[in-house]
Amino acid sequence: DFVYNALTYGLPILGYSENDIGLSVPKLAFGYALGTNLLFPLLAGARAVLFPEKSTPERLFELIRRHRPTVLTAVPTAINAMANHPAAGEVDFSSLRVCISAGEALPAELYQRWKSVTGVEILDGIGSAEMFHIFITNRFGDVKLGSLGRVVEGYEAKICDDEGRELPRGEIGTLWIRGDSMALEYWQQHQKSKHTFRGEWCVSADKFLQDEEGYFYFCGRGDDMLKVGGRWVAPVEVENALLQHPAVAEVAVIGFKDADGLEKPKAFVVLKEGNAGDSALDEALIAHTRSLLAHYKAPRQIQFVDALPKSDRGKVLKAQLRG
Repeated sequence: DFVYNALTYGLPILGYSENDIGLSVPKLAFGYALGTNLLFPLLAGARAVLFPEKSTPERLFELIRRHRPTVLTAVPTAINAMANHPAAGEVDFSSLRVCISAGEALPAELYQRWKSVTGVEILDGIGSAEMFHIFITNRFGDVKLGSLGRVVEGYEAKICDDEGRELPRGEIGTLWIRGDSMALEYWQQHQKSKHTFRGEWCVSADKFLQDEEGYFYFCGRGDDMLKVGGRWVAPVEVENALLQHPAVAEVAVIGFKDADGLEKPKAFVVLKEGNAGDSALDEALIAHTRSLLAHYKAPRQIQFVDALPKSDRGKVLKAQLRG
């Protein structure tokens, strides 16, 4: 499986060669980093930078200066922290030929901000432990903002309804994926294995849509999607809209029940320095979202927080926000 992903994604799409030096934000216990910052470089004859400390922007900047890596494996939270760091403008990013993003959705606004600060291309993609590594991705010269790109050659993907019927392009459903790196089962989880692994297909927990050109768009995990007024709302879409406001540094959107017991969007917002989380900004953020999206998608509540709870991989822990 390791070799299969290297030969379908690592070498042909990332272009790993013996001239490359990898640097990763996540540690090797994360399958994503295990591939891009150890197994793929090993197969290509490349080098990798490994370090035990926490992946702070300061530490990453130091390693970039010292080792001049060519491939940066990252997650959106780290990309955001680096792009927003006051010292980012003083860092020479010219050794990097690509930054890889996975693990959570990459907002289009963050992609553009990173490019303007560093000049480095980001290839956003999605993989899973069940498939070992990335099976849908953007490519050099073929980056479609807001999308996760197209399926990697060697894999097949489709969007299905709850009964497993393939949906027409443009409709939101569950992502099914197949390829020769698919796992056989979960260890000692028989029922979960039967639900996820169906013949040659792996049924993900993610909601996606595919456009007419074949690009895939992440809408959220099945348990993250909101049903507002009978219509699906993807939290990532609302988060991307809020991130385009100049006062917003980070945001996470979840659902809450209003006084009538109906589900509505709620945003937890971390502000950029110098902004006050008051009622005026609350109203401004809601109005801003409504200017970009359908009104029913705008948050009904905004809660200003100092920081968002995150895992050791940098992923926002929305379960903690739900309380």
